[in-house]
Amino acid sequence: MISRGVYYIVVALLFIMGISLMIYEHVTFDVPWFPSSKNIAWDIEAKISFNAPYDESVPVKVSLAIPESQPGFKIVSENTASPNYGLYFNDRAGHTRAEWSNRAISGHQILYYRIGILADNSTKNSMVTVPKVARVVLEEPYLTAINQIGNAAWSRSSDPMSFTQAVFQEIRTQEENARLLLTKFTRQDLLVKLLNLHDIPARIIRVVKLEDGRRNQHLIPYIAIFDPDNSYRIIDPESAKEPQKGTYFIWESNAHSLLEISGGEDSQVVFSIIRNNVSEKKAFAMRQNSRDAVSQDKFDLSVNALPIEEQAVFKNILLLPIGVFIVVFLRIIVGIKTSGTFMPVLIATAFLQTNLAVGLIGFLTIVGIGLIIRSWLSYLNLLLVARISTVIITVIAIIGTLSFITYKVGLTDGIKITFFPMIILSWTIERMSVLWEEEGYKEVLIQGGGSMFVAVMAYLAMSSPAIQHLSFNFLGLMLVILSGVLIMGNYTGYRLTELKRFRPLAEEIAHPVKEGELEADRLKKETKAVKKEA
Repeated sequence: MISRGVYYIVVALLFIMGISLMIYEHVTFDVPWFPSSKNIAWDIEAKISFNAPYDESVPVKVSLAIPESQPGFKIVSENTASPNYGLYFNDRAGHTRAEWSNRAISGHQILYYRIGILADNSTKNSMVTVPKVARVVLEEPYLTAINQIGNAAWSRSSDPMSFTQAVFQEIRTQEENARLLLTKFTRQDLLVKLLNLHDIPARIIRVVKLEDGRRNQHLIPYIAIFDPDNSYRIIDPESAKEPQKGTYFIWESNAHSLLEISGGEDSQVVFSIIRNNVSEKKAFAMRQNSRDAVSQDKFDLSVNALPIEEQAVFKNILLLPIGVFIVVFLRIIVGIKTSGTFMPVLIATAFLQTNLAVGLIGFLTIVGIGLIIRSWLSYLNLLLVARISTVIITVIAIIGTLSFITYKVGLTDGIKITFFPMIILSWTIERMSVLWEEEGYKEVLIQGGGSMFVAVMAYLAMSSPAIQHLSFNFLGLMLVILSGVLIMGNYTGYRLTELKRFRPLAEEIAHPVKEGELEADRLKKETKAVKKEA
């Protein structure tokens, strides 16, 4: 058995090492201790995958459209991961493309292109150019339908933006014409043709939606609408709204293909995005394209060297120790009972994907319906494996039904309840059902309520921007948390919830028994006080 001295030495070393690593990251790489709304940097990674034929006589060439600096953003870094490929940057019609080539390669191939961008309001150059107004030539009945929508919108507008909004309104009003045209054109193509029909320049651009931790994302088509002074505004063709600046990054704007591959098949390109907060010093170095902004010559003890897709995964995984710490504290120190040891952490992780209100409603609905069905299964005397399997299938059916219903009524957030851990929910329902049979409904309410309370506390901690920033950028925090868990694991004193048992003793010490008061009367008062608290 390890002596107490060695135990405390190990805990102290873990704590010191964790703090030291955090200070090293802060000093060496100038990572700020706390996030802020200033100096926001984004890493965007394009992952290209395709299959090269098993014929070494067929050369492979890959061409990807790459972005340029634009209003509000400055590209501060650019790198690729393409072993065994030659990489060149070629200009096509005034726009740059990255091109990889190899004369003899086969099998499944993955290429990465990664850029770092910094939010910078001083950047004014735009990669979006004014297009020529294309002549709209259509056969009947499409020509009549598009003219009816366009003419009605034109009469109720005064400039390109008001005309665009009128077009959206007419598309909703003239349902038959809109339905006919949308069988031939996509929504964004139809909007561009309607604008060109009235000599308004417009083009389709494709953007990356800037959402922290997103993986396997595809480019979203937006519309750039030009005013007479050649300035432009962006419209989302689906929502008919102008997206907020800083929430998207234009990746391709010249109507050329995003990805071209010769000598390969089954190709696709997906994007992953990570947000970072940088200090004033590092932001200045990025703007000046300084070598210190990248710090490639220093040993980085963070996950920044990994591909963005893996970083997005780690961003969620590194929050789990935070939730574990909350569970250990509330169970060991506070003394809250939960259904399952770390089930609340998994539920809190699911809350991060939905939101607290939707998560709570979804969890209570699934467990409630599951308990009703599980009580019916008790009368069938099934074996344990069959019973648990039935509960799992039932939980999946409940989640699928709730997702379908919420989507049909327009509550799109309800679809996200599919992030709930189905196996854990099934075991939770099974344990609660057995507990109900053995201990009664009060114990189920105590443990179920405790689980929800712990899950909410873990969610509030894990959803904090400051904690997310610290856990992702300072891996030494994991060692600090580990030392804290080890210390709490050695605690053998009373839980905070148990201290109420000593309240009568404290009152007796504070208010001694009066002379002449009968012991029976004193005991009656204490009994009433205990019952009142219970």
